[in-house]
Amino acid sequence: MIALIPARCGSKELPGKNIKNLCDKPMIAYSIEEAKKSKYIEEVHVSTDCIEIQEIALKYGAISHFLRPDFLATDEAKAIDTYLYTIDRLNTEYGYKIDEIMILQPTSPLRSVKDIDLAVELFKNKKADSVVSYTKEDHPVQWHKYLTEDKKFENIFEDKLLNRQEFRPSYYPNGAIYIFKYDLLKSGKYYGEETFAYIMPKSRSIDIDTLDDFKYAEFLMKDRQNG
Repeated sequence: MIALIPARCGSKELPGKNIKNLCDKPMIAYSIEEAKKSKYIEEVHVSTDCIEIQEIALKYGAISHFLRPDFLATDEAKAIDTYLYTIDRLNTEYGYKIDEIMILQPTSPLRSVKDIDLAVELFKNKKADSVVSYTKEDHPVQWHKYLTEDKKFENIFEDKLLNRQEFRPSYYPNGAIYIFKYDLLKSGKYYGEETFAYIMPKSRSIDIDTLDDFKYAEFLMKDRQNG
């Protein structure tokens, strides 16, 4: 299986986050290194529009045959279009025959090779259309509310005065691992009839988008390295 790490230059919340130094190395390096340890990942590719990111990715053992075009590097560009563009070029121009692919976002540096391998095994054992990593929500989603401009509450769900323990547990995607069949992506979807969740603990589910996220991930990474 091929692993693809999408890493564009732009980031409004945390500029340069994909190669920002996290502890002792660029953040993208953690995803490359863990993927390269996997017994199921044959090659690790990076899709980027940035020469600096490309050079760092190559240094840590990833492959990057070409830069992403500008129209796939905007805030409005859809991730699925980047995946399809990359797969199509690899298949038509570079001799690949990719019919399934793993996506590893560089903003999930705490994901481990164990997570990668177990997600692949789930995908294969279930003959899945896709596998998406999720983590458990600590609080019932039914507690969420919309707020009006003057900070009054608006219901999203019907009010139920229950204790937390009485609600059915819910889960949300943590952004760490996606595995897709190529045919599912071509249909414009991430979820098919045979899509399964790979569950990860909160401690490995940080998806870095803000400086606060980065500081928390840095704390967890240092704790892991010192442990």
